[in-house]
Amino acid sequence: MQDFDLSGAKLCADGFFSTLRHRRHVLTAVGCAALLAACGGSDDNSPPVASQSATATLAVLETTDLHFNVRSYDYFKLAEDKSYGFERTATLIRQARKEFANTLLVDNGDTIQGTALADYEAEIKPIACTQQLSMYKAMSALSFDAGTLGNHEFNYGLPFLNHVLGGGLDVEGVNASQKCVGNGYPAVLANVYSSKTKKPLVQPYAVLERTMVAKGSDGKEVKLPIKIGVIGFTTPGIMNWDKRYLEGKVYTEGAVEAASKYVPELRAKGADVVVALLHGGLDGLAYSASMENPGLYLSKVAGIDAMVMGHQHSVFPDLSAKPVYSQTGVDNQAGTINGVPAVMANSWGKALGVIQLPLQWDGKKWSVAKTGSKSELRNIQNKDAAGSAVFVDADPAIAPLVETQHQAAISYVKTPIGSTDFRMSTLFADVGDPGAIQIVNQAQQAYVANYIKANLPQYASLPVLSVSAPFKSGFQGGKDFTDVAAGPLAIYNAADLYLYPNTVYAVKVNGADIKSWLEAAAKRFNQIDVNKTSEQPLISSFPGYNFDMFTTADMQYEIDVTQPVGSRIKNLNYLGKPIDMAKEFVIATNNYRATSGASFIPKLDGSSTIWASPDANRDVVIEYVRKNPQITRAINGTAKSWRFTKVTTAGPVVFSSGIGALSVAQAAGLSGVTVLMADDGSGKDTSKYQLDLSK
Repeated sequence: MQDFDLSGAKLCADGFFSTLRHRRHVLTAVGCAALLAACGGSDDNSPPVASQSATATLAVLETTDLHFNVRSYDYFKLAEDKSYGFERTATLIRQARKEFANTLLVDNGDTIQGTALADYEAEIKPIACTQQLSMYKAMSALSFDAGTLGNHEFNYGLPFLNHVLGGGLDVEGVNASQKCVGNGYPAVLANVYSSKTKKPLVQPYAVLERTMVAKGSDGKEVKLPIKIGVIGFTTPGIMNWDKRYLEGKVYTEGAVEAASKYVPELRAKGADVVVALLHGGLDGLAYSASMENPGLYLSKVAGIDAMVMGHQHSVFPDLSAKPVYSQTGVDNQAGTINGVPAVMANSWGKALGVIQLPLQWDGKKWSVAKTGSKSELRNIQNKDAAGSAVFVDADPAIAPLVETQHQAAISYVKTPIGSTDFRMSTLFADVGDPGAIQIVNQAQQAYVANYIKANLPQYASLPVLSVSAPFKSGFQGGKDFTDVAAGPLAIYNAADLYLYPNTVYAVKVNGADIKSWLEAAAKRFNQIDVNKTSEQPLISSFPGYNFDMFTTADMQYEIDVTQPVGSRIKNLNYLGKPIDMAKEFVIATNNYRATSGASFIPKLDGSSTIWASPDANRDVVIEYVRKNPQITRAINGTAKSWRFTKVTTAGPVVFSSGIGALSVAQAAGLSGVTVLMADDGSGKDTSKYQLDLSK
């Protein structure tokens, strides 16, 4: 196992070993010995090894969960989106390198999957062995020092991973002797092993030898050698999420167990500083070897000086009034986890994590000062004095590197994958049209049901249902609705059908939970007074993306908007009979609702999740349409699980939707909808509609 150790070797030509901000060099001892011989050791330009004390700062720079967002571009909307993208993070990296004399740039995984460009290069037109992935090509322009693998690195299978990493994965079904261009930096991963060799799938760690620009005790600049150890960990969840690719070929161990084994090795090989790259975050549960987010416990392993985190697509440190992480041992103000400096730099290139590590040279070796570190996030989106969004400029060097592939991916997402014989819209989803929601539920339900049948036999007897919501429901005006025209369906239409980059989760609940869940979703509506003669707005401030609904004949219920919140769901039936409150169901939903939906029902805090899939809801919808290309209203757009309880009101009940859209309501069979005002006067390009609740 190559460990990138340079033990016994001294740095030679200053022109070869530059400061950390300029170059990355990983040498074998043999290679360095050859270099020393070539340099002769007599050149006065070689950096001196000072016997006096000195100080320096090492800035650890982190990207994480880039998910192949090379460009600030949404391939599903076919539009630029300046709020994310590595091309803007690259600008922050270059700025940091100007600010700090010594930097270590690392990537924390989930790098090669996540956009249409990623799918294009992996599955549609796989890259050649002589070609770098566009994501890695862009990263190579910034000379990353090291990186680890996230769970999504395994999404395309081990042969593809071997291909893009340059070869060398000695595992069943993979050509380990294959030599390809690779990713351009050392990939380290300590807790995933080849079942064939019983050794780490890739090197568990690397020892990087660098030159530090330091300040001696006399105040003068001095250049000193340093060995930096980097070690990586990913979530053991890969064995579930990519079981079809990994079962019998690799196995995992816990991050703490792997760290306890390899960090002492790093120290024994002379690492002055050890940086842990954890593709995982923070979870307050008791530690287990299968733990998905073990940051609290990994930070306690002796010998780790700094930790970069990810996977949860969140932020640390978080200086807001209600920080994301507040477990015992977490200090957002100090930016430490159990005293260890740490960062989690959001996702998609939205931020650059920066840890400033103060170092002390005692004349022979470096040590990390226990106090004085600083952890921060540098965001690509900020606000100006007026509160308007301001974005970091894109690095102009990045786009040209990937332009050919970028345009190819755009052509790919424009490719039809099916057709629809009706207009799939959320214009009237609030009043009962399932036209753009049913297909999402159908896709989610089929995906979860198939997985349970194949992998979770203990749940095979439970009914599998699905909920989704009208994610685009007019909040920003008349154009802010899902609205897919009848005719060809292309991949990018999935952005209309499923707006957010969520992943599919399955939760186990009972009939009583379902009722409570639907009661919470019914907050979408104001309480209507049947005796009031003046206009009453139907829609409350409760967001449309929280209006979860079923769209299947199997589940039927009424929403009585004349009742207060919590008492609106009436006649809740399953298969034509009142639902058994104790009966258990599996519900397909998204990761956000499954883990952050405790305001709906307490169980939606992650504790009821029986499967956290690795696949995006949007991708699941795309695959469903590919397998069922003829989308029809009869099959995919008429299943109304719910209706309003019939009541007669003295005055009009009103709501706003898109201008000139009444035909959409009529086509969906909503006979109780009429137009009151073609322009409702809001300035948002919306009309005022009336709903007759008696129909």
